Amino acid sequence: MSNAKVLPLLEADGRDVAPCCPPLTERPMTAVEAEVAARMFKALGDPVRLRLFSAVASHEGGEACVCDISDVGVSQPTVSHHLKKLREAGLLTSERRGTWVYYRVEPSVLAAMGKLLTLPAPA
Repeated sequence: MSNAKVLPLLEADGRDVAPCCPPLTERPMTAVEAEVAARMFKALGDPVRLRLFSAVASHEGGEACVCDISDVGVSQPTVSHHLKKLREAGLLTSERRGTWVYYRVEPSVLAAMGKLLTLPAPA
């Protein structure tokens, strides 16, 4: 069992982005870790949000303008709502450039999600 302290990853502005959680197979989650992980998975549990997250994550250059990812079969206000939920869950960051908003998946978020779901290496 590890006794390493669990620390949050931070955005440049100091807000929490994603937990630095141990793999699920390492030890039971604390209540706080479970809350944060559940918020991330809940946000990705909607098919439109998952498509938007995937569109941003796979977009060339690692960021996408909202104008490039809004074709997911719902209206623009609904796209904005889903992008807001993904930002609130700490899965996306955004930056306004002129009239457009650009979204990015922080590498730390993908790393934290991947680590959470990683199986231990065989002994």
